[in-house]
Formats: sequence, C-alpha cells, structure tokens
Amino acid sequence: MKPIYFSLILALLSLSILHAQPDPPLPKGFTPEELERMDDYLQSRPAASRGIDTPPPFPVRTMAEWEEIQSLVIAWTGYPAILREIVRNAREECEVIIVCSNQAQVRNYLTSGGVSMDNVTLLVRSFNSVWMRDYGGNTVYSEDLDSLLLVDWIYNRPRFQDDLVPESVAELKGIPLYATTAAPNDLVHTGGNFMSDGFGTGFSSRLILEENSPSGFFNITNKNEMQIDQLMADFMGITRYPKMEELPYDLIHHIDMHMKLLDEETLIVGEYPDGVADGPQIEANLQYLLSNFPSVFGTPYKLIRVQMPPDAFDRYPDGNGHYRTFTNAVFVNKTLLVPIYEERYDTTALRIYREALPGYKVVGIDCNDIIPASGALHCITKAVGADDPLLISHQALRNTESTDDYSVNAYLRHASGIQSATLFYRNDVGTVFESVPMRQADPDNFNWTADIPGQPVGTRIQYYVEAEAVSGKKQVRPMPAPEGYWQFEVEGDVTSTRPLAQDLAQLGQVFPNPANAITCIPLSSSRPLNARISLVNMLGQEVELIHEGMIPKGESKYFFFANSYPAGSYFVRLQTEAGTAISKVVVH
Repeated sequence: MKPIYFSLILALLSLSILHAQPDPPLPKGFTPEELERMDDYLQSRPAASRGIDTPPPFPVRTMAEWEEIQSLVIAWTGYPAILREIVRNAREECEVIIVCSNQAQVRNYLTSGGVSMDNVTLLVRSFNSVWMRDYGGNTVYSEDLDSLLLVDWIYNRPRFQDDLVPESVAELKGIPLYATTAAPNDLVHTGGNFMSDGFGTGFSSRLILEENSPSGFFNITNKNEMQIDQLMADFMGITRYPKMEELPYDLIHHIDMHMKLLDEETLIVGEYPDGVADGPQIEANLQYLLSNFPSVFGTPYKLIRVQMPPDAFDRYPDGNGHYRTFTNAVFVNKTLLVPIYEERYDTTALRIYREALPGYKVVGIDCNDIIPASGALHCITKAVGADDPLLISHQALRNTESTDDYSVNAYLRHASGIQSATLFYRNDVGTVFESVPMRQADPDNFNWTADIPGQPVGTRIQYYVEAEAVSGKKQVRPMPAPEGYWQFEVEGDVTSTRPLAQDLAQLGQVFPNPANAITCIPLSSSRPLNARISLVNMLGQEVELIHEGMIPKGESKYFFFANSYPAGSYFVRLQTEAGTAISKVVVH
C-alpha cells in the first residue's frame, strides 16, 4: 500500500503547487494595516531610482486606449482564473507581460488550462497587488508620436513594491521613464481614475484634487487644481482636464467603474434604474460634462448607455450590493475584454459593445470573483503603446439625407511621414469594398481627404481608412478593418409628427435630489426666451443667481454646486415672461 499512499501524496503536492495561492489579495481600497502605515509610506516612499523626475523637455501626447499597443501588463496574484482568460485572449493581439514571483507556477497554471506561452513574457520581481491599472506606467509620446515614454505617478496606496513596478517594465522594454515622484513635481494619481482621448483631453473624478490638496490624505504634495493641471500638461500633454464629482457609493472614486471612452467622441456610461445608487450623480456629472466640454471635433460627445447590473441577490450598491459594471472593459488592439456576471445581463451588454464596435472581437470574462473587491478587467491590466505608431483619427460621418458625395477627412500621422492613404467604402454588407485614393488637403494639420460617391436614399454605407507611412508601416482605422468599419445611412425626408410644446420654458426635475455636489437643472423651451434661474432658500431669499439672459429653443441644462450651501431645503426658481416655476431641492 505504501506506493499508493506515496503516489497520492505526490499528486496532492503537485496539485497544491499548481494552484498555490499567495496571501489573500489586497483590495483596491485600503486595509486597516495600510492606513496605519500611511505616514511611513509618505515619508519614505522610494523615489531616487524611479526615472526622470522633471517634465519632458518637449511636447508630449498621452495615448488613447484604443490605439495600437505592443504589450499588456498584469500582475499574477489573487485571481488566477480571470488572469488566465486575459492572457488567453490578449496574447493573440500583443505580448503579455506577467509580473510574478514564481515563473514555474504561472507557466504550469496557464498551460494546464490550454493557454500557450507564445507571446508571453514572465517578469520576476516583487509586487504587492493585482491592481496594475492603478500603479502601472502610462504611455506617452514625444511630439505626438515620435518617441515612446512611460510616465509613473505616486501610487495612492502604501504599497512600496507596486509603486516600483513601472521602473521594471520600462527597463524590460527599454523605454525612458518619467516620474512625478519628487518635489516640486510630485503628484499622486491612479490609473483607474484617468482616461484620455489621445488629443490632450483627460478625465478624472475630483479624487485627484482631494489626494493632492493640503488637507488630503496625501497632503505632502500640497497641490491645488491649477498646479495639478500644470503637472498633467507638462508630463502627460493633458491641456483640458474636466474633473467630475465623486460618487456616493463608489468608495474608490475611479471613473473606470462607470464610464469609458470608445473613441474620440463616444462615451459608454453605466446606467442605474431611476434614483438608484450612484445613478443620479452619474447623470448630473455626465450632463455637466456634455454641457461644458465638446469632443476634440468640437461637437457633443455621443452617448451609449449600458446597464449597471445588480448582484446575484438583486442588490445595488445602495443596498450593500457589489459594484457590478460593464464599463470596466479593456482594449487590446482588435479585441475588447468585457467583464460579465450573469447571462440575463451579459447578453445585452455584449450586444451593445458589438454594435458600437463592429469587427472587434468582444470577449466576456467572468468577474464575479473579483468584483467584490471593487474592480474588474480594466483595473488589473495596463497597456504599453506601440513603439512605432501610425495615428489615424476620424470623426465618423452621421446619417444624412443628402445624395451628393460624402467627404471623409482623416488626421494621419507617422514619425516618418505619410506616403499614401486610401478610403475604402461599400454600400452593402455583402459587397466588396471599393477604394478611392486620399489626397493631403492640409499638410500643416496632417489632414487627408477623399469622397464617397453620392448614394440613393435608403443606402447604408460602410467605410474605413488605410494609411502607409514613408517607412512602410501600415495601419487601418477602425483597427479591425475590413471586418470593422464606420457606417452611416442615407435617409429620406422625414416629416415630424411631434406636437409643439407650450410657448414657455419648462422646468424639469432637478437631479440628483438630495444633492451635495454638481446639481443639474434641465429646461426645455419651444422658442428662445429671456429667463432668470436662481436658487432661493426657504425664506424666499435668493442665494445664487444661476443664469440670467436668453435660454435657447429646445433642451438646455444649467448647474449649481450644492456643496457650497448648508444642508437644508431650497428651491430652484425659473422666471420668464410667461410666469414662474419652482422645483424643490434638498441639500445634504
């Protein structure tokens, strides 16, 4: 019997090694022990060997997430089944760098699950947590795309080893590393609370102000908003930087938990049922953003809504439910990895992404194991941009009633220059793409153009752009083309049957209500009107003049900051030539 027992022991030992787990994974937020260590971390955080601590001496541009990448970086701890699925799909698109402490364990776990090690690099070094998005280096290019750089911020957690990972990745890839780690350029920031459109616009919650303010948790930086904006401009090329109010139930205040840019002008935003959890504040933040910040093309952002699903017990975060989200997705070149939870919600979310991103391989990965820690796929991955990018940007054509030619304009740029560009189009899914050479219309602004011939009413047109650099580098946009494309329809004349509104402005429901941050006042009017919008207290005294002057025909939105006032009841008052309307709002 001894050989049997001996074989059984060996089998159990092998199984334990194969599935060996480190200590329980660190959460996205703080542990009690970490709170106690904060002072030590702030005073002794390693900075000397973390790269260049002064801003780049040339203009820089932060990469957008849908651009071409050469590597995807993850840390191997805590959630191996999820990490394995990321590797399975990402390695087909780019190199996957796995920061780990035991190469054999990672290799065995991957191969036992049918994942090849081709295109996988194991980087052995110390680290603390799985949350690579927050502490990983950020891809930045000099002079828009000439040279690849990485920029590292001070991680907003007392995790010394995590904070040094970007240095090891930069060394592995041979990429210069800049770091906001030493005064006067010290800046605390976190990757889950940042996104970029690739053209100088960045987005964050106001967490970045809180963590760098004199009264904040990281008060050693002592930065006001103007100083923070300057550092983001100097190190990241971010010249327009809207910051949204923190959400009541998202305890980490990272915007990737409820919104994502799909391209330069399209936002996908998480949506709760009316009045539930963070829904009202998300909507107020969104309307503030839309009303004050157009896309890089100068037009309003296009919106796509996707459900924020309840947990397995049908609870939302305001009922102690997990913060399930579909927006915590990650681009890996022509693949989009999306967190999923239950088929009854997943099917719709995946369909929304596939319709928004034709041709992309949209892959759902079960994130029920990790979402209780307030994170998903975007939170545990970080991309390293291509070292020889060819940048293509284009504002997709809208549906039209015109049957004349349709002009397609694209921004095309490469370090060596653009040799040629081609526009491909077709008027039916089953037909072959026709090609039209593009011409350089504005060399100073890198603009190329070509026309799609006019089409009859009822035609759906699909198209994409291909460019070749002087060096021979080629790129298409959308990246999965020809399987991926932009599309628009030629519509016929449409007669509106919408009844006319009353001849006065209508005051909509103020939200969020109760309010404690940016608060939105929606209006609608059948014609331009002179109006006065004010906030008054319970005594009828005006405490703020919000707007005085013309309001436009149609829908418009106005805002006030509820946290500027003591808690209590107030009224929004709308006065026009047609009369007065009021709406109660509670500040808490």
